[in-house]
Amino acid sequence: MAWLDRIHHPETYIKTFLKWALLGVVMGIIGGLLGAGFHHVLHYLTHLRGEHTWLIFLLPVGGVLTVALYRVLKMQGNRGTNEIIDATLDGHSVSPAVAPAIFLATAMTHLFGGSAGREGAALQLGGSTASLLAKLFRLNDKERRVMVMAGMSAVFAGLFGTPLTATLFCMEFESVGTLFTPALLPCYLAAFIASRVSGLLGVHAETYLLETAYSLTLGNCWKFLILAVLVSCLGIAMCFLFHKAEHLAAHYLPNPFVRIAAGGVAVMVLTLLVGDHRFNGAGMDMALKAVGGEADWYSFLMKMLFTAVTLSAGFKGGEIVPTFCIGATFGCVLGGLLGLDAGLAAALGLVGLFCCATNSPLASIVLSMEMFGGANLYLFALVCVICFVLSGNSGLYASQIIEFSKSEIPGSRQSR
Repeated sequence: MAWLDRIHHPETYIKTFLKWALLGVVMGIIGGLLGAGFHHVLHYLTHLRGEHTWLIFLLPVGGVLTVALYRVLKMQGNRGTNEIIDATLDGHSVSPAVAPAIFLATAMTHLFGGSAGREGAALQLGGSTASLLAKLFRLNDKERRVMVMAGMSAVFAGLFGTPLTATLFCMEFESVGTLFTPALLPCYLAAFIASRVSGLLGVHAETYLLETAYSLTLGNCWKFLILAVLVSCLGIAMCFLFHKAEHLAAHYLPNPFVRIAAGGVAVMVLTLLVGDHRFNGAGMDMALKAVGGEADWYSFLMKMLFTAVTLSAGFKGGEIVPTFCIGATFGCVLGGLLGLDAGLAAALGLVGLFCCATNSPLASIVLSMEMFGGANLYLFALVCVICFVLSGNSGLYASQIIEFSKSEIPGSRQSR
């Protein structure tokens, strides 16, 4: 019988299961320790910056030190998260120097007030560490690819406390239109264990449970559709701005020392013009305030500007948490205009913009459950589906490949 042909040599499956279960557990413990340590360091530095606001004047100096650090470690050509994506696509090794470099560089960005996140650093920390473990365990290129995904899942979950999102995100975002299921077991075990390890070390998921369920009716359906469409447009504009700013900065300021110092001065001036430090740092506090129904109408525009200047100058960190902030503040303001609950609209904006920026609809839907509870799952799913399709093939990561374009229906597979 044909189905019997698929279960021959059961010992092979058992060995594979045990091998990847063990590797997933090891990566989860290490990832949890890394994620917890990274979280506490950034939390302390952010608190320190809040107490000593004059540190913003040292942002250009921090930028110069960042470039010097990467030059000393011979990583001038490092492409950040895009390089980790490349490693998951072709299985090449990642330099062990990436982990200490991104850890220190992100710490300096947060200490001195750059507008950047931390998840890009988490993915690089996990990918670099996993690549080193793959070398120690003498894994081949295909196995290293899986190991790097597990490493990214582990540190992501250890830092944010969202293991299911971390699992799906690291399997989904590398290639639009596919889900790399061979990595499911090690990614899940690594993410789950890492979240528990970091939880024991004092890292708790940043959640805001929306306990009230909102029904989708004929009377309010159009409001949610408008919100999803406008979030899609925001996603396209945000990704274009980030990429264009990076291109223009590299074109007009080719010297990386000059470019990052100029960017530091620009962020410093913007901060002085605003008059406070709301738009410095990652912005997760602003995102959660927006989910609580509190946001200024211009917050999403200012956060986009601060983040574009910071990242295009060459400061390290990530784009995801700023994306959370941009999406949440935009959704909060838009929800008020549409007559929707501002907190719910903010949560929908946060998750929807994450979906647009990363092209990962399944991870986005799961993120809504882990961050906001499951009371409004179908609303979040609706917004994510619309945002995924309407945002087109734009995204934050240049190395992300388009396996299947959203504008085309792939041909059916021939039956065997």
